[in-house]
Amino acid sequence: MQSTFPTATVNPLLLAPPTLQVPHRSVNSIFKRLLDIAGSLIGLIILGILFIPLALAIKLDSPGPIFYAQERYGLLGRPFRIYKFRSMVQNADALKAQVKNEASGLIFKNQDDPRVTKIGRFLRRSSLDEFPQFWNVLIGEMSLVGTRPPTADEVSRYDSHHWQRLNVKPGMTGEWQVNGRSTVKDFEDIVKLDLRYQDQWHPFYDLALIARTVYVILAKVGAF
Repeated sequence: MQSTFPTATVNPLLLAPPTLQVPHRSVNSIFKRLLDIAGSLIGLIILGILFIPLALAIKLDSPGPIFYAQERYGLLGRPFRIYKFRSMVQNADALKAQVKNEASGLIFKNQDDPRVTKIGRFLRRSSLDEFPQFWNVLIGEMSLVGTRPPTADEVSRYDSHHWQRLNVKPGMTGEWQVNGRSTVKDFEDIVKLDLRYQDQWHPFYDLALIARTVYVILAKVGAF
C-alpha cells in the first residue's frame, strides 16, 4: 500500500496537547466500543465486496495508488495514519498551494477542487472513499462517531480551546457530518459541533447520529 501523505515534518512541540487534557467519558464506554467493533466489521465486509470494482475504477480514472494514507491526530493528540480510497490526483498535496481555500480558520475546502478525479467526486459524494477507515475503527484508533480527525498542519496552529475536541476519539461521522457535511466551512463552527457532541453524548446518541448519517449520505445532503 503506497502512502502519499506529505513528507514535510511539523515540530512535535507544537503538537503537544495541554497537560490538563483528559479523555471524555465516552472513551471508556463498553457500549460504544462494542458498537464500533460491530459496525467496523460490517463496514469491512461491504468494503471487501466493493473493493475490486472501486479499485479498478480508481486505477482506470487516473494513475496512482488505490489508497491514500495521511497522518492525522486523534484522542488527546495522538498521531495515527488514516486510510481512504484515493479521490484526488497522485500529486494532490504538491498542488494544494495552487487551489483557493474557500473555508475559514484551520481547515481547507474547495467545492470545485480541480485535484479531485471523476471517480473521486463519486466516492466523496457517497462517502465510499472513507470505507477503509473501518480498519482504523476496528483497531481502536477511531470510532464510528466522534470528531473530525485533524491534520498535523491544523493541530500545529491550535489555540487552547481547540484541543477540547480531541478529548474523544476521531470519528468516521459526527455532528459535522449530519449538520452540513462539506457546507460547514468555518473551523470554529466545526469546533462548536464537536464540543456539542461531547456535551450531549450518551450511549445511544451514537446510534442516532449513525442513522442520521445514513440519511444525509443517501439524500446527498451537503455533499460535493
